[in-house]
Amino acid sequence: MPDAPQPSLSPEDSGRYRPERSILELGSDFYDPVAAADFPKTILRYRNDRAAASVGLETLDDAAWMGHFGRFEPLPDTLQTPLALRYHGHQFRSYNPDLGDGRGFLFAQMRDGAGRLMDLGTKGSGQTLWSRFGDGRLTLKGAVREILATEMLEALGVDTSRTFSVIETGEALTRGDEPSPTRSAVMVRLSHGHIRIGSFQRLAYLRDAEGMERLVGYVLRHFYGEEAGADGAVRLLDHVVARTARLAGQYMAAGFVHGVLNTDNINVTGESFDYGPWRFAQTWDPAFTAAYFDQTGLYAFGRQPEAIYWDAMQLAVALRALADSEPLIAVLEEFAPRYQQAVRQAMLWRLGVTPRDDVGDRTLVARVEQALRESGAPIDAFFHDAFGGRLPDDPRYGDAFAGVRESLLPYAPRKDRNHPHWHGAPCTLSIEDVEAIWAPIADRDDWSALDAKLAQIRSFGQALG
Repeated sequence: MPDAPQPSLSPEDSGRYRPERSILELGSDFYDPVAAADFPKTILRYRNDRAAASVGLETLDDAAWMGHFGRFEPLPDTLQTPLALRYHGHQFRSYNPDLGDGRGFLFAQMRDGAGRLMDLGTKGSGQTLWSRFGDGRLTLKGAVREILATEMLEALGVDTSRTFSVIETGEALTRGDEPSPTRSAVMVRLSHGHIRIGSFQRLAYLRDAEGMERLVGYVLRHFYGEEAGADGAVRLLDHVVARTARLAGQYMAAGFVHGVLNTDNINVTGESFDYGPWRFAQTWDPAFTAAYFDQTGLYAFGRQPEAIYWDAMQLAVALRALADSEPLIAVLEEFAPRYQQAVRQAMLWRLGVTPRDDVGDRTLVARVEQALRESGAPIDAFFHDAFGGRLPDDPRYGDAFAGVRESLLPYAPRKDRNHPHWHGAPCTLSIEDVEAIWAPIADRDDWSALDAKLAQIRSFGQALG
């Protein structure tokens, strides 16, 4: 397909904008060239200049921004044709071979300031060969929800994709799960790759061992800085188990419920992405679910580590095309201890204390979880009040928190409470908060509540450090 080099950006940007098109190494069996929808309007609603600065694109003016991320005019020296990626996946544990990018595509690749390979991928950019019966569009409310989710998770130290751009597109969409007709948007996310566990499952389903080798090599080379070699499949699984165990721990410390932890939603870099029916749990309720259609609680708050481990097992099953079962099983057995370590690190980080020793850290985290579960105290308020390692006298933190107080005594603060954030109310993002932000946008095109919440979230992130 045509993919000729294009003129570079201006000289002042050329040192920071580092375009790539590494995905083309995989060959045309891994993706399908597509065209973006021709939208009636392009109204810029959100541009993430902090994220743009990490890849050298923050100097684009608004007109150029809308041209690239609303009309999908190619960026210089990267992909000149958008690509819809092919994959399969287990959806609520049922295997579905009829998947792929149905309302999005890979638009561009580049390196960030740390040298990582990054993707600019879309959501709501139109129909593809994999759209099935969908319209390929995204509601503006869905885009606003994704902005909020990614900003809050980034503040809370969770490895997440970042919402890069949201442009309203002027179409009226009909949806069964929100008032319709509703406004439409196209979103761009900046992500550390879009290769999923389901990408490997597709190759196993097709019995494509040669393609599997290519994909293993691509992921190891571009995301982990290694060459594949004879044990490449096992080393890949080891990386994915480590990264996904860490993500599971981060979710729990953040009180976050993704809602749809299907294998096509698990990135092999361990970066969380694609936010549909997400929620932040208000109390430590292991049975709390985010999706109204998750009637069995498969992806409930307390079951997320189990769900992510199950997904990692499916990667191991797919990699049997290249490796024996014994070393793959040995790697899977490392998930639980890696998760336990990750949840301790994430919990202590959110508490604002410096880790001490394994036994003490285990005890503190176990007591925090038990106290939150038994007391029903608000998660966000507890972490806000306890940041720095001292829990104030408050009726909410009575007998149930006696063990937490005791365990916190020997811990040194990782960061002080001098930031103005700690002198105000906790930063929350409940479903009620989201609806209160959306209502003035829907009623009178008033975006001030969203702007204020984003400023609060970023201040929260600074306070957490």
